[in-house]
Amino acid sequence: MRRVRFHAYGGPEVLRLEEAEDPTPGPGELLVRTEAIGVSLPAVRRVRGDGKGGGDPLPGVLGGEIAGEVIALGPDVTDFAVGDRVTSITFTGSYCELALAPASLAGRIPDGASAVEAVALVRGGHVALAALSTAAPAGGESVLITGAAGGTGHLAVQLAKLQGVPRVVAAVSSPTKAAFLYGLGADEVVTYDQESWGEPVDIVLDGVGGELLPRALAAVAPGGRLVFFNSGGGTVPAYELLAGSKTITGLTMRRFATVHRERYSRHRAQLWELAGTGRLRAAVNAELPLADAAKAHEIIEARANLGKVVLRP
Repeated sequence: MRRVRFHAYGGPEVLRLEEAEDPTPGPGELLVRTEAIGVSLPAVRRVRGDGKGGGDPLPGVLGGEIAGEVIALGPDVTDFAVGDRVTSITFTGSYCELALAPASLAGRIPDGASAVEAVALVRGGHVALAALSTAAPAGGESVLITGAAGGTGHLAVQLAKLQGVPRVVAAVSSPTKAAFLYGLGADEVVTYDQESWGEPVDIVLDGVGGELLPRALAAVAPGGRLVFFNSGGGTVPAYELLAGSKTITGLTMRRFATVHRERYSRHRAQLWELAGTGRLRAAVNAELPLADAAKAHEIIEARANLGKVVLRP
């Protein structure tokens, strides 16, 4: 099979298309012939060696999300069959023609839905729903979402409005993304370089982090909260938490999906129901062949995407 790896940290240019042996599924695993592979900001940052990824051994393999057909089962897998079309979060080895997926995190793709739609909807939607359920907006609370035009952010904007949030603020890198976000239901759009992001909000969902994190926390009203689900790290002054009675909660999908499996399954069903009835739209910015993984990463690094970037093997 073909796969993409990197043998040194750096920009998109370090990604290499290689030949590799076909993997064999172990206990609890599915072997999936991929039809679509999601590209995300955490994967881009891992190639750069930013954050947690900087300590990983080389050569590096990238995780993310996949969709495709099950072609083999691990010895103890009983909930799936060869020939099932599934989507799954994979924590390693997703940029390849054959991927190993944990059966516990996989779900069937509904009839009539494409693999590209599944990849664009499921992981980003899972992250968005997990962040919203962690923040638990209620009583007319307002929400600001960073990275709002990305694969997760654009779904979070829609889901927040579907949950009845009266004021959803979308924070992005460029004003050229405003029309896209207003079309998805955002009430306000702000750019990172603006001096003010408007009136403080009760909740921030931060999918960017890094140097943006202090500004994201400053946008939280006294007594409010920030859910931090990005891979970019960042630091905040502890005094701001104390003085403003603010809280920060970290969120990783690896832990959420394994610890809260019933909620994870409910979220999957909810995402497909909303998409099937047209109330939730998963936007796809670009579909590129696996050999163009570097170009896909360039799009993410340039913050040029409106919605998901997808690789096709």
